[in-house]
Amino acid sequence: MLSRTLKQPALSLCRHSATRNARIITRNESSNYKPTTPAPVEPAPVLPIQEHFINNTAHTVDYFRRFLKYSAVGLLAVSVTTWTAFEGAHMWVERVELASEKDEEVRKWEWDVEAEKWTGGESGGTDPGLRYFGRHTVRSAWMSQHWGTGSSGSVIGSNAYSGRGGSGAAGLNVVEARLEYAQAFLAAALQAAEKMAGSGKLRPQTATEILARHANIMERMGTREGLFEARSEYEKVWANSPGKGIEAARIALKLGDVNSRLGDREDALAWWSRAMHLVQLKSGPQPQNAAFTLPDTPPSEPLAQRTFISLLVSLSAFYATSGQLRQALAFEETSLDILRSIRQPESFESTSPPQALHALYILHRSALLSIHHAEVLYALRKKTVTSMEYLARAAESSERVALALTGLPSIHPDAPESKIPHPPSSEAALVPAYSKSVSMRRPAQSLLRDARRTAAEAWSLMGILTESSDAPGSKQRAFDCYERALGWAGVAADRAGGIGKPAEGTLEAEWKVLWNNYVRVRDAARLEQEKQEKKQKK
Repeated sequence: MLSRTLKQPALSLCRHSATRNARIITRNESSNYKPTTPAPVEPAPVLPIQEHFINNTAHTVDYFRRFLKYSAVGLLAVSVTTWTAFEGAHMWVERVELASEKDEEVRKWEWDVEAEKWTGGESGGTDPGLRYFGRHTVRSAWMSQHWGTGSSGSVIGSNAYSGRGGSGAAGLNVVEARLEYAQAFLAAALQAAEKMAGSGKLRPQTATEILARHANIMERMGTREGLFEARSEYEKVWANSPGKGIEAARIALKLGDVNSRLGDREDALAWWSRAMHLVQLKSGPQPQNAAFTLPDTPPSEPLAQRTFISLLVSLSAFYATSGQLRQALAFEETSLDILRSIRQPESFESTSPPQALHALYILHRSALLSIHHAEVLYALRKKTVTSMEYLARAAESSERVALALTGLPSIHPDAPESKIPHPPSSEAALVPAYSKSVSMRRPAQSLLRDARRTAAEAWSLMGILTESSDAPGSKQRAFDCYERALGWAGVAADRAGGIGKPAEGTLEAEWKVLWNNYVRVRDAARLEQEKQEKKQKK
């Protein structure tokens, strides 16, 4: 009963609700009611910490993307620039520095024949048969030798020695970095030339010219191992040469000089004898011993004449340093007479630069012979005044050479009417006629350096002889000699009163000796002057 009673109200409620809903549906249908589309459900809002991580990640990815892009562009730009500069430098050396000589006057005086050979032959440059690698190593050797390495001035040890005559202590040798790198490049170029020897595309003289350049650099290193290596390579060059003509004479002269520096005097004299025979253009058999006689007149060809004069200087130094003073004295007197017989121009300014350079070369070599002669005279205990005359002549000639090469006047510009000599010019550059010449630039630079050194040596020796004299005022005159020697041997300090430094071509040991002599005589001259002033006051 109770359950039946409870079910009836529930049924009544269900009927009432169903009736109400039916009424609502009927009303909506009658009014054309269209239900609206429910709005899309929006995602839940992102929390602040999630937004922070998303932004940082996007920024990092974008940063690395831009970094890689700019790095690639920068690396490409640097690579292109470096490659362009590298190839540009090589093309400059190929087309400009190693260009063939076009000036007929230069060729007339054979400065083009004396120039360094870098495998290009008459056309200049380098041998195309060496291909890319070989030509680049030859040019790199030229750059290292003439432009330097941009690093320290010297390196310890060398990898250039093959062990001939070496002492096993190559690691203790100190050589210039530019020479070490130059010989390394030339050694690689020589290997490339040997590989290409059978191709038929290489010039026949290419390998020999590379070997001669390598031997020259080894000789310039100055170490005993380097000299042994240079001698061995020069002998190979001699074996590959025809054994006649001026080029063979120059090789024989080199072999004589190297053997002399190594202490092999008999071999040195034998090679010098061959050079003397070849330089006179004799066609007979070459002498096999050291016996030879000087000709009455020098050769007429310019290069043969310069080679002959260099041979005279080498023999003069050999006789003087080997204790053969009497023979050295006679040889130097004869040599100086031969040099005086060579006709010189009245004025260097009125002649062509190639002819003037030839005349200046002869004048400087005569100054060297005069210094040798003065030293031999002093060693033989001849009158000091005679040695002083030869030294003064050598100093004057050397200064004239240096001033002519730099275009400076022979007298002081502040006193044109007097005979006051021009002050030393150890820092003056070559005149453009020589500095811009393909064939004359190197020999002119070497001649200028040697002339400054010779002038400094002559004045220094005059200072030593004057200082040893007991004549009144000798200290002051010796001081003047040392001061002028310093002017030619060194460059001025950056600040007033500072100590100068040795110029190019002056060894540090030579500079220290000259500076010590200068300081010692300066103090002695001041003391002597103070004593004289005290006597005058009394």
